[in-house]
Amino acid sequence: MPWRETYPMEERLKYIGDWLKDEEPMTDLCRIYGISRKTGYKWIERYQTHGLDGLKEMSRAA
Repeated sequence: MPWRETYPMEERLKYIGDWLKDEEPMTDLCRIYGISRKTGYKWIERYQTHGLDGLKEMSRAA
């Protein structure tokens, strides 16, 4: 069986959509998406600050 192809932006959009529904506790939501709570809160902060553009891949270069 082939590996499921994932796209980071799509996964982040789904995560934010589920977070906005407010149906799952943060811990459960992060577990469902296989991310840490720290990452979950980072994505939420980036979304709240920059909108959808905040969910795009960001360069780590300074």
